[in-house]
Amino acid sequence: MPANLQNPIFTDETKAREALEAMRWPDGPVCPHCGSVEGITKAQGKSARPGLYYCAPCNDQFTATVGTVMERSKIPLTKWWLAMHLLGTSKKGMSAHQLHRMLGITYKSAWFMCHRIREAMRDDSVPGFDPLGGKGKVVEADETYFGPVEERKPSKQRKGRPYTKGGRSGPGGKRAIVALVERGGRVRSFHPATADGESVTAIVLENIKRESRLHTDESRLYMSPGAQFAAHETVTHSHKEYVRGDVHTNTIEGVFSIFKRGMKGVYQHCDEKHLHRYLAEFDFRYNNRTALGVDDVERVAKIAKGIAGKRLTYRLPH
Repeated sequence: MPANLQNPIFTDETKAREALEAMRWPDGPVCPHCGSVEGITKAQGKSARPGLYYCAPCNDQFTATVGTVMERSKIPLTKWWLAMHLLGTSKKGMSAHQLHRMLGITYKSAWFMCHRIREAMRDDSVPGFDPLGGKGKVVEADETYFGPVEERKPSKQRKGRPYTKGGRSGPGGKRAIVALVERGGRVRSFHPATADGESVTAIVLENIKRESRLHTDESRLYMSPGAQFAAHETVTHSHKEYVRGDVHTNTIEGVFSIFKRGMKGVYQHCDEKHLHRYLAEFDFRYNNRTALGVDDVERVAKIAKGIAGKRLTYRLPH
């Protein structure tokens, strides 16, 4: 067994609970119902389950999982820790089928567990907050298309004409993904309804600092927003130009490559309503990669910290 899997939180339920409590409440338990830090005691008595606390100010009970994506889950915490480790350390992800075999739980439980962990991986930044780039930094922007659109909206420009090959190929029949990556730093991916000038402009301007250098291909989608940055430099892929000095979009192409290999080789199928969760998963691993000094243990700890304040029910996982 690898050294990082010999941690007792993967085998001892008490250690797993204590680790979760320490992660959520480094300064002592906090009531998730009223936010109180005073008047909190451990529930006493033979019938009190381990990890149960009582809050005197609001006269309510809670555990470390209340107010998190783990709330009301019957799956042992040891398996939650192991699932977070497996999804956090597998570069291209891990399928729910593989997880259900390794953890010894049903496929239905493993599928829902994966979605809840992806919710914990989600970046909480609001649009316009903590943008990418900065003075002297390069941000690459590009769009790609993955998977068929399940409900394609009619295009006014096409005037009823069919898409290429019956709508089974080409950008017109696929899901749009727009991504921004700070060279040597973080990535942010989005799934707009359509990758048109309006949506792409909004994404670029809300998530990149104006003093950045913007690198794109020759797509016209970036011409208008690109004029608002310190520099907008392009490479012409249609003319076989991929690098000119330090101008290229190879970083973002690499991000798309990892995403597509994971989606095709590991997950194989993804409903469009869940696509944003898979994007959050791949973004999280990229933004917490070894090259940025984040090891497996720290990456799993970041997932555990992201569980708080988020709730996902089985009937509404999207």
